[in-house]
Amino acid sequence: MRKVFILFTLYSLLFSFPALAQSERKDSVVSAVTEVADTTSDNIGAAIAQQADSALDAEKPLKKLKIKQKRDWSTWKPDPKRALWLALVLPGAGQIYNRKYWKLPIIYGGFIGCAYAMRWNNQMYLDYSQAYLDIMDDDPNTASYTQFLHLGNQINSSNIERYKEVFRSRRDRYRRWRDLSFFVMLGVYALSVIDAYVDASLSTFDISDDLSLHVQPAIINNKMTVSPNSPLSNNAIGIRSSLNF
Repeated sequence: MRKVFILFTLYSLLFSFPALAQSERKDSVVSAVTEVADTTSDNIGAAIAQQADSALDAEKPLKKLKIKQKRDWSTWKPDPKRALWLALVLPGAGQIYNRKYWKLPIIYGGFIGCAYAMRWNNQMYLDYSQAYLDIMDDDPNTASYTQFLHLGNQINSSNIERYKEVFRSRRDRYRRWRDLSFFVMLGVYALSVIDAYVDASLSTFDISDDLSLHVQPAIINNKMTVSPNSPLSNNAIGIRSSLNF
């Protein structure tokens, strides 16, 4: 009887193991599917949220662009300091910033004229310097001064001293004019800077109809003659003028 009971117990255990293994396998499959579903839903939700955030970020610059208003040039006033620095860095930039374009031909015309004068006077200075050196060295092979002689004129012992003085004076004259052209160019540059700053500063100056000069009679206190017995002698009748701006 004991042997029969033991055999029955062994057969029961053998038949129960596959059932337990199959149930555990089903539970593991179900849990795996559940985890995959949860992970997929989380990824989809994160992707949707990211797309929504990117769409909102893309709409923000568009809103800012729509809110930004166009500058009204009729009420715009230039900044004097900015106009000064622009004119210092680039001649004429201050006038462009002040919207005074008609001044540009005057400024650049002055620079071009001074540059041409410097170049021409420098060339004439070099030519007369060489001519003066050639006439002073008494070498017949160096006679560049002949290009400055009038047709038919020649240099001889009777007039050589006069031509020496002529070439020397003209050399000094063209050198002086060349240096003067350079300083005039600096003056044009300084005027362009001053004009840009003053023009920007005067853009806020009141030129309305309220500017007026009022002249009216007034009693002026004369502090030079103080008399306690006669208060009328301390005052004088005059004219007062006032400027409203």
